[in-house]
Order: sequence, then C-alpha cells, then structure tokens
Amino acid sequence: MVEAMPLDTLVELINGWGTDPRREDGRSDQPYPPAADIEERLGARPGDRVLAEVADRLHPVFAVSDPAERARLVTRLLADTGVRPALGAEAGRLYSGWLVADERDAVLASAAVALREYLAGHDSHRLGMCADLRCADVYIDTSPGGRRRFCSVTCQNRTRVAAFRSRRAQG
Repeated sequence: MVEAMPLDTLVELINGWGTDPRREDGRSDQPYPPAADIEERLGARPGDRVLAEVADRLHPVFAVSDPAERARLVTRLLADTGVRPALGAEAGRLYSGWLVADERDAVLASAAVALREYLAGHDSHRLGMCADLRCADVYIDTSPGGRRRFCSVTCQNRTRVAAFRSRRAQG
C-alpha cells in the first residue's frame, strides 16, 4: 500500500536528485546526496537512478504556472503509475491508502498522490520554482500568506542584493 509522500520529502527529492535543479546551481558534476537519507523516509530503496528519474518527472509540475496544465501533469502521473484507491486493515482498524500495479512505480505514485492531495486543498500558485534566475529548485508554500517566491532565504537574499547593486549602478 502506498501513502502520500510527505511534502518536505517531495521537495527534497526534486531539489536533490532532479537534473534541472542540479544543473542550474552547478551541482551536475557533484555526487548525489546519500540515497539512504531519503530512502529511509520513503520506506523504500528505489536506488539512485529511480530517484533521479522520479525527480525529473515531478519537476515540470512545479515549473508550469497554469493551474489547468499543472492538473493535467499530476493526473498524467497518477495514470502512468496506475495508482488506485484502496482500504486496508491493521490491528482491527481501517485505513485508506493507494495501490500500484508495479512496485517500481511506488515512489512516483507516492509523490503524485501527495501533489494531488495538496493541490485539491490549496491554490495552485502555492507550488513553484525559485524566482532566482540561477536556481531551478522547487518549493511548496505552506505559509499563511501564500506569497513565497524563493526556495530558500539564500536565493531570496542573492536576488535582493543583485537588484540593489543593479539599482545602485544605474543611479
């Protein structure tokens, strides 16, 4: 049975293993982060190649801004993994979850289910890609205001300093 991936794990997976985020900030030639860290939280051992493939399949969901296109991409991920709702029982209690036909699709299905659940309850603009031009990391805005534009304070500060220097050079 597959459960929705925690949102922080989803973001970490894309930013740590995705081709675009690694290329944009110069990590392409560096080794991937230790797979054991994320695999422990996923409860699975998919391996480096699978983590990178899943991250690359998920990144476009964050890169588009059109809600209809975002919905289409998530729906496609759900369809591609063949995920379907299920009800399980453990220790006399019932719980809901998801089944996949092929266990190799479990990590992607877990991420797709998390995105589906999050987007069904929140505005689409709360998913995004960092506004720093030298960064392709993604974020999920869980703040009350819903105005996040950067993946981290580091990128936010770098962009603000660059804007300040640009204004100063012009003035």
